[in-house]
Amino acid sequence: MQRLLIPVFDPAVKEWALEARLLRWLTFLWLFVGLAVLFSASYPSANAEFGDGLYYFKRQLIWVVVGLIGFNVLVYTPLRYIQGISDWAVIILLGLIWLTIVPGFGTTVNGATRWLKLGPALIQPSELIKPFLILQAARIFGNWNRLTWQVRINWLVIFAAVLLGILVQPNLSTTALCGMTIWLIALGSGLPFSYLGSTAFGGFLLALLSISIKEYQRRRVMSFLNPWADRFGDGYQLIQSLLAVGSGGTLGTGYGLSQQKLLYLPIQYTDFIFAVYAEEFGFVGSMVLMLLLGSYATVAVLVAYKTREIVPQLVAIGVMVVMIGQSLLNIGVATGALPTTGLPLPLFSYGGSSMIASLMCAGILIRVARESSTGEVVSLADKRRSRFGRGRRKR
Repeated sequence: MQRLLIPVFDPAVKEWALEARLLRWLTFLWLFVGLAVLFSASYPSANAEFGDGLYYFKRQLIWVVVGLIGFNVLVYTPLRYIQGISDWAVIILLGLIWLTIVPGFGTTVNGATRWLKLGPALIQPSELIKPFLILQAARIFGNWNRLTWQVRINWLVIFAAVLLGILVQPNLSTTALCGMTIWLIALGSGLPFSYLGSTAFGGFLLALLSISIKEYQRRRVMSFLNPWADRFGDGYQLIQSLLAVGSGGTLGTGYGLSQQKLLYLPIQYTDFIFAVYAEEFGFVGSMVLMLLLGSYATVAVLVAYKTREIVPQLVAIGVMVVMIGQSLLNIGVATGALPTTGLPLPLFSYGGSSMIASLMCAGILIRVARESSTGEVVSLADKRRSRFGRGRRKR
């Protein structure tokens, strides 16, 4: 029971393969750094809004506990069982995604209707579907040649419905991330380039259509190109983020000493939390975070390389794309390299659905690493006992 609730203290880990152990500790390091940054970034806003500086941090801890339980369940569940429920999970969450746009069901925050109210909590189906979308896409494209065209078309329609449902919320950034993940999984499975090229072109046209129809998306793109043209309007958020990043200098202002988080930088504890991190830890701290992301990506690629079966290999690729790709997109937005989007920074940004989905993705990747191990790690004490037992039986 303790191993399930507190996966940090798990004596069975020493018997895991090296890649699985590395991923586990990198995940916990990523999580603990993220919690520390969230505490600093959210305190001023929470104190101003609720009179309790720990308001957001305490709620995030609840989601972390829930996410870690799911994380540990996935780590100890065979991948074939997890994939056995992925199809139904995708269909159920697809229904919830479309339910958000039904009047009276969805909850609108900052002009986007992406949430459903579940008692006192808000859940975001477009975040929760990510790990199951990875599993199901890997399952379909990994077995593509064995499936009938009817099954192929059915799941392509379902994937398209997921992307369209997220797009109309509207949530162009998450749509792009999920579409890119599905596309890269299909690429890794060896699908013909004629299919992939036409799909990529169609996705590009859909994104252009969405930007041309949605005025606020168009304004975001224009403000990204020149935020100072409307420095008190659409460009304000990006300008404050750039001021935060630039103020960090080489070594940063110090933990907890960010100035931009003092109600200058909007939503500094969610989409722009990296700006606070960069201000407090500077260029050196930012490079350390990039090193952490690079290490995580490298181990994930090694897991995919060592995996002998195509489906687990595609799962590892999909998780790496979601965890690292989303992180780089978030950092790109905060530094002005990409247009402003609503993507959270995994394991950093405030939000229960994002935290649970990220920990589930990490758990799935560790499970793949455990199953892809070609050998079993056996302690020396167990080895001696095994030899001693064989010697006694021979005599």
